[in-house]
Amino acid sequence: MSHQHFILFKPYGYLSQFIYELKRKKKLLGELHNFPDGTMAIGRLDEDSEGLLLLTTDGKVSEQIRSKKVDKEYYVQVDGIITPEAIEELQKGVEIGFDGGKYITKPCSAFIVTEIPDFGPRAKKIRDERHGPTSWASITVNEGKFRQVRKMTAAVGFPTLRLVRVRIGNVYLQDLKAGDVLEVPDFKLENNSI
Repeated sequence: MSHQHFILFKPYGYLSQFIYELKRKKKLLGELHNFPDGTMAIGRLDEDSEGLLLLTTDGKVSEQIRSKKVDKEYYVQVDGIITPEAIEELQKGVEIGFDGGKYITKPCSAFIVTEIPDFGPRAKKIRDERHGPTSWASITVNEGKFRQVRKMTAAVGFPTLRLVRVRIGNVYLQDLKAGDVLEVPDFKLENNSI
């Protein structure tokens, strides 16, 4: 049986899953595209996060990708004009709360994004310009603690307003817009294709 693989720009307000058992009505991935039976998301993005999500019908591929420490790059829009000092702190690792305790994040790549990315407007307006300036940064991590990137920017004094994952390994969001789905023959993560 041949498997199918997809790249998705997960919009704001969707869960990274196909089934939701609780009573509250939630937006699910199946509403975005007619995916084949057995399609699963590889990893997840929070409901209020956007961007690159890989989906596959092949459980082995999903396991291979999740078991590797693959770089994940996020573009974050933060409250205020992020400083070089804050970026340096992020690069070195910051203390965040995790599982009821404290955790120091691993050193990571981070830089100020000077050209505002064209992700299109978010489904829910972020906030009014009158509340002060915002800025964008890129943060690349290969660990995935719960809401880690948001906690990291808050730890250096710049709360995240919008978070968009733009890359997983060598797979990029490209010029997809929110809700777009692209079927691909495989995921070329790092040098070996999966």
